[in-house]
Amino acid sequence: MTDGSRDDLAARRGAERKVYEPAEDSGVLADAIAERGRGRLLEVGTGSGWVAEQATTADAVTEVVASDRSPYACRAARERARAGAAADGSPSFGVVRADLVAPFADSAFDTVAFNPPYLPTDPENEWDDWMERALSGGESGRELIEPFVESVGRVLAPDGVVLLLVSSLAGYDAVLEYAAGCGFDTDDPVVVEESYPFETLSVVALTPSSGE
Repeated sequence: MTDGSRDDLAARRGAERKVYEPAEDSGVLADAIAERGRGRLLEVGTGSGWVAEQATTADAVTEVVASDRSPYACRAARERARAGAAADGSPSFGVVRADLVAPFADSAFDTVAFNPPYLPTDPENEWDDWMERALSGGESGRELIEPFVESVGRVLAPDGVVLLLVSSLAGYDAVLEYAAGCGFDTDDPVVVEESYPFETLSVVALTPSSGE
């Protein structure tokens, strides 16, 4: 991907804002949640909370918790959750400021969904702000994908599923190989896939391998 096309994609996804707003990748992840999400669901890196809000309407999802490391994103997500409050006034989903899955209990979620920052970014060209953190996946595009895959199994129920959005920009095969090395079954993983001018977006379902 050229610097120009990367910059174009970043611009279309809100690089001038502090909070990542819904874009094509958000819709692809929401579609995958509607198809495969169930039980208690955690959305990591929620941004504005739009995907978490969509998840509350999925037939098999019973509870939604959204997390983000950005205080601006958490504020925006809480506002969205309050706007969609239930009849008793409770927010439509919970919001926790968190670095990936660090604060959550073991085996707490039936589904964990993540649309990670994945735009490959030269260190010399990083923006060094909250929006850069929401978009940049480091030089490989996998700077947050790999630690997420390493740690998410701890908070996943034994029969749970991870719904991970993977862009072709981050190296689809490299992500699946890494997930397999972390104990996930990666056979026939694609739940939803869409192609765009700059990239192909796939949401893969990762389940703990037998015996893990």
